[in-house]
Amino acid sequence: MIYPKFLNNNGTIGVTAPSAGAGDEIDIFRIENATKKLNKLGINIIETPNCRTSFGVRSSDAKTRAKELESLFENNDVDSIVCLAGGEFLVEMLPYIDFDVIKNNPKWLQGFSDVTGISFAITTLLDIATIYGYNFKIYAMEEWHESIKNNLEILKGNLVEQISFEAYENGRVERTTGNELFNLDSKVNWINLNGEEKIEIKGRIIGGCLDLINHLAGTKYENVLGFIEKYKEDGIIWYFDNCELSCEDIIKVMWKFKEMGWFEHTKGIVFGRTMLDISGTGLTFHEAVKTAFDGMNIPIIVDADIGHKPPQMTIINGAIATITSESGKGSALFELK
Repeated sequence: MIYPKFLNNNGTIGVTAPSAGAGDEIDIFRIENATKKLNKLGINIIETPNCRTSFGVRSSDAKTRAKELESLFENNDVDSIVCLAGGEFLVEMLPYIDFDVIKNNPKWLQGFSDVTGISFAITTLLDIATIYGYNFKIYAMEEWHESIKNNLEILKGNLVEQISFEAYENGRVERTTGNELFNLDSKVNWINLNGEEKIEIKGRIIGGCLDLINHLAGTKYENVLGFIEKYKEDGIIWYFDNCELSCEDIIKVMWKFKEMGWFEHTKGIVFGRTMLDISGTGLTFHEAVKTAFDGMNIPIIVDADIGHKPPQMTIINGAIATITSESGKGSALFELK
């Protein structure tokens, strides 16, 4: 596994919009405020033009998005890349990406949700570690949550052990100023789905937004079977962040992944809090996951601090992860091996 150089104290973050761009004045404010806050910490920001443009839910056309991302990989002044936002149509730019540019200039790429479309490809195709973590606009928050502080520490190479948080934001909250804190209205409760008192798993971790991984599965933009074969001695930990798939979809997608051989050598599976718990047949999210893996004897954790219902942990795709879950609490620690 190739681990890029970490951000140093006076380093530079490149920001680009491979999916959605700034769609309104609040988004522009968040870009500017995030930049100011990071500048105060001595971190420089280089921003591609498409961060401040928006056409529907696209920052720019697919070719432009690809070229602006490549420009940051090629720019020797850029140490790490943090994507501006998620969105809907990142996959459109994949045919225009020159993956040799990324291979020859490995850098940390960070983002979540739709950003999975490029980060999952980079890690499974190129064997370069990527980060599933906050998008750039989060740094505009007036007072950083502990999870954001952890995120920046990890981006700098301080691989802190992340402990599950006390409360989370249940559902989407409308932003009116752009620098609001999380609305932490619900108690965090990690669940060991098969009733284990404690789960502790260690292995090579891979995953991201389930919606996007489903789209990539079976295309030339993933090499999951090669990844599994290379790291089978470590064992594989999967993590999934479900955004919009229904409970029925989850069962069918997991069936597809099983048929593709993706769960060979799997030591455990971690699901974040689902964004939408929707069903046309009366299933719950937990029931859907339990049904999907019935009889497979794989430890499964659900409702972990991953993904769309913040706060979220920072996950290093491709690293060795140790994940624990006991009595509703959890932890994650990463090693670069």
